[in-house]
Amino acid sequence: MEAEIRRWVEQFAREWIQALEKPKRPKVLFIFCDSSAHEPFSDTFIELQNQGIAYDMLFLDGETSAWLGFHRLECAGSGKVIAADEYAPAPIELSKEYAGVVIPEIDLDNAARIAAGMKGTVKAEIVFSALTLNKFVIVGSDVPGIKRSDRRSLRVLELPVPYAKLFRRYMGQLRELGIAFCEQKQLAKAVTERLSAEKPASVDSMPEKDGKRTADIPTDIMVFPEKLITAQQVRSFAEQNIREIRMRKETVISPLALDLLKEQKISVQYSEDR
Repeated sequence: MEAEIRRWVEQFAREWIQALEKPKRPKVLFIFCDSSAHEPFSDTFIELQNQGIAYDMLFLDGETSAWLGFHRLECAGSGKVIAADEYAPAPIELSKEYAGVVIPEIDLDNAARIAAGMKGTVKAEIVFSALTLNKFVIVGSDVPGIKRSDRRSLRVLELPVPYAKLFRRYMGQLRELGIAFCEQKQLAKAVTERLSAEKPASVDSMPEKDGKRTADIPTDIMVFPEKLITAQQVRSFAEQNIREIRMRKETVISPLALDLLKEQKISVQYSEDR
């Protein structure tokens, strides 16, 4: 029994160290109107996977609820239930976990809410939190502005002229808020370009002089050459106002140091140096 426990502990420790060594892939959140709306975007997902970009899909189940995997999210207003199960985040918290949000199709109602800074729907709350946290939001530009469910119910494909003009006005206001627009077939390219623009230069890309890295690294970035980061070192980094640590892939971070890195909001970047 003791040998079996030791084997399990050893296996867990090995997997934990491997997880630390592997750089975390950027992930984006796609919001779809219903459970079948994602089907035309299979090529988009293939492109993202080929670029090493992960994604999750959120399927709306009405205006105030949605499904993320097996978790049902609820947006029911202040003082009411916001998550239908204990593991589901509230919509306004969801964007914390993602580099950005992609909405392939937006409608008149949600465009109006977002432009006015109002919450109350899943899309509006997620976009509000993403923009507040300086995450990028990309919306499909070639959309009619009328919900899929409304198109099916009313048997129409476009908004009438007065509503269409109002919708275009809201789209302009969304651009002023910092929301980017592109054609639906270009969503993967737009996401890739946005993530590439936000990705900090790696240690490998820094110019060398006399076999050493040049000293033009920002003062809030530290290149860490050792093989273990301890909690005491992280506290020292925080005192020096270090916001990013660049290290080799084989460097190990102690559990307490990992917690302190998250607490102090110090990011970690891995290089291929040996």
